[in-house]
Amino acid sequence: MERSRFVFSGSGGQGVITAAIILGEAAVLYENLNAVQTQVYGAAARGGATRSDLIISDSEIWFPKVVQPNVLVCLTQEAYNKYSPIIRPGGLLIVDAHHVQIGRRVDAVQKELPIYQTVIDKIGEPIVFNVCMLGAVTALTGVVQPVSIMKALKARVRKDLLGVNRQALDLGLELGGKAA
Repeated sequence: MERSRFVFSGSGGQGVITAAIILGEAAVLYENLNAVQTQVYGAAARGGATRSDLIISDSEIWFPKVVQPNVLVCLTQEAYNKYSPIIRPGGLLIVDAHHVQIGRRVDAVQKELPIYQTVIDKIGEPIVFNVCMLGAVTALTGVVQPVSIMKALKARVRKDLLGVNRQALDLGLELGGKAA
């Protein structure tokens, strides 16, 4: 497999860091891959800038920081404005259409997905916005199997919230599949 370098960005409270952790756990625990995840967040726990780097590879990973991601996810306008210039040429840039207005040209495949709106329309609560985004990322990249994401969710999420998380993952897989 080619080394996959992800940057998930948004604001505190959107679950950006949790999504990166779940994807990393799915890769390591259920796909027999290597992964390293790091995170940076602003002073505010909710609403501050958040970034999580994730590298997934079938070989050893020597440096944990992502300098040029081949997959960049931006869930806020601030994140898009700040991080869109760092994407690797030819990479994949995924933005939430509700929160981000694409305004600059980058040398990447850009996907504007209605992630937030889909979660609100189908589930009613934004609590699983990050899991829906993770489903879209999984469908668009194929870096891990959806079943591995679900296994990682089962290990991390309270049992009474598994149904809504499964629904959000399926919605994201559908969004990503349509956008592929």
